[in-house]
Amino acid sequence: MAPSLDGLVLAPVADQSAGQVGTRTRFAYHERGGAIWAEYRGGDIVRGHLVGTRAGDRLDFRYVQLRTDGGTACGHCVSTVVELPDGRVRLEETWEWESGPGSGTSVVEQVTAHAP
Repeated sequence: MAPSLDGLVLAPVADQSAGQVGTRTRFAYHERGGAIWAEYRGGDIVRGHLVGTRAGDRLDFRYVQLRTDGGTACGHCVSTVVELPDGRVRLEETWEWESGPGSGTSVVEQVTAHAP
């Protein structure tokens, strides 16, 4: 199993469409006893929260966010936790909006003092 997410900061490796998370968004993760949660902000996101569970290397969570344009959105995401060769963590995500149409995939990776 990949390492705990507790205390890690992750960022998307690519921008999504406007109004969604992007490379300037930062996720601060927490993990305890199979529960995961995170706060996120940056780019088009003023404030976001996610909460869910971890079973092995699989995350299943719901997210809600406030955008800079004043709109809100929520959705569901299932992620696979992967340990990179350099020891950092990557999440390979499949998500879908619940507040409107749309779905997709994304990748977020651990940000370290030596990475942007």
